[in-house]
Amino acid sequence: MPIERGDARIPGMSSTLRKPMTVPAFLAWEERQELRYEFDGFDPVAMTGGTAAYDRITFNLRKALEAGLAGKPFQPSGPSLKIVADGHVRYPDVVVVRGPVPPTATVRDYPVVVFEVLSDSTGSVDLFDKNREYRATLSILRYVVLQQTRAAAVAFARRGDDWLTEIVAGDDAVLRLPEIGIEVPLAACYANLDL
Repeated sequence: MPIERGDARIPGMSSTLRKPMTVPAFLAWEERQELRYEFDGFDPVAMTGGTAAYDRITFNLRKALEAGLAGKPFQPSGPSLKIVADGHVRYPDVVVVRGPVPPTATVRDYPVVVFEVLSDSTGSVDLFDKNREYRATLSILRYVVLQQTRAAAVAFARRGDDWLTEIVAGDDAVLRLPEIGIEVPLAACYANLDL
């Protein structure tokens, strides 16, 4: 599939150095594609499919967030809308943003809390690459990574210039989300799921 970008050739060298695609160029390019792609800061990366567990966890989480955020100035969505984080374009599994969102928006502005559900194929990117990108995005105050094979999560929270890490696991565990003024029982994220 052709990607529109400029190439820079260095005299005397046979290889081509490509200029990275820009975020606006990626967004325009992706709008014309049938499939969804993330942007790693250089190239488009095709999105892969999920599992039944992934689907149930993201559904349950969005349902719990919708209920808890009713009447508050925050809106959850995912995974079909994207955010721009530190020069990368990502489709978080679930994201909570501040303020209203136009019905035709494909990019969510001002993400506050971001959730990803780990899988074998995305675990490294979620824990390291996206973690770094989300930390560099000033509007993001909390990043929560949920396990897919057991009821457990790791929450990273911004505190000034530092980030605190909390392990959330156990039958009575609660995802505390003070940035958006709610708490979600971890069990609610895994409801109707046989782990």
